[in-house]
Amino acid sequence: MHDGHRARLRRQLLDGGLDSFSDVQALELLLGFVIARKDVNPLAHALLERFGSLSGVLDAPAGDLMKVPGIGENTAVMLSVMPQLMRRYTIGKNKTGTILNTTTKAGSYLLPFFFGAKDEQVYLLCLDAKCKVLDCRKLFTGSVNTVGVSVRRIVEEALRRNATSVILAHNHTSGIALPSREDEETTNMVQAALEAVGIRLADHMVMVEDDFVSMADSGFFGRR
Repeated sequence: MHDGHRARLRRQLLDGGLDSFSDVQALELLLGFVIARKDVNPLAHALLERFGSLSGVLDAPAGDLMKVPGIGENTAVMLSVMPQLMRRYTIGKNKTGTILNTTTKAGSYLLPFFFGAKDEQVYLLCLDAKCKVLDCRKLFTGSVNTVGVSVRRIVEEALRRNATSVILAHNHTSGIALPSREDEETTNMVQAALEAVGIRLADHMVMVEDDFVSMADSGFFGRR
């Protein structure tokens, strides 16, 4: 009976895609690849009840998932790795050489780098004179407010990539994208250091889940 149900879920996926699934069905589908010959519907309901939503389940640490009866290490690892795989997939679609000549394009390009991040991260996006992407890499893990002593590294990375301009980006795990006073101070430090070597700080973006705030567009630049 369970095998027949799983076969129907797979057929539904092939015919209509995952958009045709409820959260319970989507979770059942995932669980079925790890837990063999067992009705995983009650387990899917238990996970959703415990963590509140499908995103809550996938964002939960493996240790917390294993506290749910019926979830072993293999299943917990499979579920917790899904956001990381989705992040890599999305980043992989962003190619070096992409033209980012608007705030919207730059923000949309950067958002996937912060997908599923549980701590604060700082990225540096390097652009050439035509706003073509040269490189985008994570420089720091931790609050942007603590990276003042590492402004030198930001400058070194920009010079190494032969960047004409750069965009600094970091996320707020609080869920509030409003730049802080400390963000503004860090922006001023980085802007001054880059100007000294002939590189323009085009923007400093604060990322939150699926949204972002441009400090340049919001008038935070030029307050030194």
